[in-house]
Amino acid sequence: MQKILKNKLTLIAVFFLISIYSLMFLASFIAPYDPNELHSAYGYIKPTQIHLDQKGLYVYRSEQYVDKELLLKKSIEKKDKKYYLEFFKNKKIIQVQSPGELFLLGTDSLGRDLFSRLLFGARPSLTIGFISLIIAFPLGLLYGGISGYFGGRIDNLMMRLAEAIMSLPSFYLLIILSALLPANLSNFQRFAMITFILSFISWASLARIIRGQVLAIKEKEFIESAKAIGLGNLATIVKHLIPHTYSFVIISATLAVPGFIIGETALSFLGLGINQPDPSWGNILAEGKELSNILTRPWLIWSPAVLIFFTVFSFNLIGDSLRDYFDPKN
Repeated sequence: MQKILKNKLTLIAVFFLISIYSLMFLASFIAPYDPNELHSAYGYIKPTQIHLDQKGLYVYRSEQYVDKELLLKKSIEKKDKKYYLEFFKNKKIIQVQSPGELFLLGTDSLGRDLFSRLLFGARPSLTIGFISLIIAFPLGLLYGGISGYFGGRIDNLMMRLAEAIMSLPSFYLLIILSALLPANLSNFQRFAMITFILSFISWASLARIIRGQVLAIKEKEFIESAKAIGLGNLATIVKHLIPHTYSFVIISATLAVPGFIIGETALSFLGLGINQPDPSWGNILAEGKELSNILTRPWLIWSPAVLIFFTVFSFNLIGDSLRDYFDPKN
């Protein structure tokens, strides 16, 4: 464990994930606004600049105008009055004096605060990985354990089924199955179905690897001792075989979460996952994909893109460190 703690990149990754998940759980307290609150006069407002004077932090109100040359909405600060930030009032960490507005990461086309939407949008994007793990990994562990323990025809039949599932083009299957979902499903129902689909297509690869490990473990003396005292097959698998694969499972779980996050984000980006007005990182990212937004309103795409990148990168860093730690060659 000291080896992991000495790796500065891994420590940074752990700190980042703890921070982002803490922000997610405290979104109602941290977000200045409701994620779906409309500020109709503030569509496409750039991030609010925060200033400092002797009284504290303050902002100016923004005013929009149309650039006649570029035919684009732009915003400027109205420096006629200061609006000071207020902390820990009305069950919020940060607010601004009314009628001032605080858009830390700017707004979207409807004037919704992007910072608030990213905090609330993290909930489906970040929780889907762990929910899918809870479904897929027990199934893969038990399936692979049974297959490797019994061997022979049972093993052959079970592995052919797992290989058939593994051979399916997972992302395209995910798109097809998501597109077949009824249009009248609520976002909560869509989230549940996407979680189920991601779990269904991910357990087979784990089962195959667990089966290989069980084949190597089942001939050891402690397994023979369990059989000799009359312990049942299922109990032997659950109590003695599967626990010896936990080091691999921990590594696999850490490396699998980014795949689930990217899967949900990609579906929402394509309009097949969480739909507007409910936020997720995927549908927030989708609004910024247009070339005009990339060139003139970069905050729309960079904010969710950076969060997705560093979240996935952090999980991969931690997974690689755990793999090195549990590697017997090290």
